[in-house]
Amino acid sequence: MPETLAVPPFSARIVERLGVGPTSRRERVIHSLDGLEDAVHPDALASAGNRLWERLVTEVPEALGTVDFLLGLDAGGILPTVSLASAAALPYKIAWKLHLPLDGAVRFSEPHAMRTDVFAYGIAPGQRMVLVDDEITTGRTLADLTRRLREAGAQPVAAACLVEDATHGARALLADIGMPLVALTVMGAGQ
Repeated sequence: MPETLAVPPFSARIVERLGVGPTSRRERVIHSLDGLEDAVHPDALASAGNRLWERLVTEVPEALGTVDFLLGLDAGGILPTVSLASAAALPYKIAWKLHLPLDGAVRFSEPHAMRTDVFAYGIAPGQRMVLVDDEITTGRTLADLTRRLREAGAQPVAAACLVEDATHGARALLADIGMPLVALTVMGAGQ
């Protein structure tokens, strides 16, 4: 008989980043799926994707309509994008910090990073997508991505993340541009 695995609950916390420059964020959200402290079992990743998809369906069903794909941000956004794509049975794309000669390029900025330019490729007018990242603090990256996608004629319909650090106003910033935010976990102010 197969062994039943108890999936540990998703958890997150804020830690101080060491050796960062004056323009970088001093803190970093780490979580139980990033593999920094503990090895991550695939069932934990699948469970988080299922729970995040359930939240999207519950909180923003009208925004989902016909979604063409998920658009994840490179590095931290890859794992939640893949797990959410599996849960939702949707295809995904990843935006990368690589400037390549590919069609449908949309350039946006990650202002707190050392390399600020990020590119989404294969973007066409009318495409509907959910934006995905692992953690959201200020919301400036997703706000800039949303604006640039709209300028290209695409339709980002919602943003999803594993962790929202509510102390920096990301939710309000995204709401001001009509982008609903759905988080698996909220930390900080007013949780």
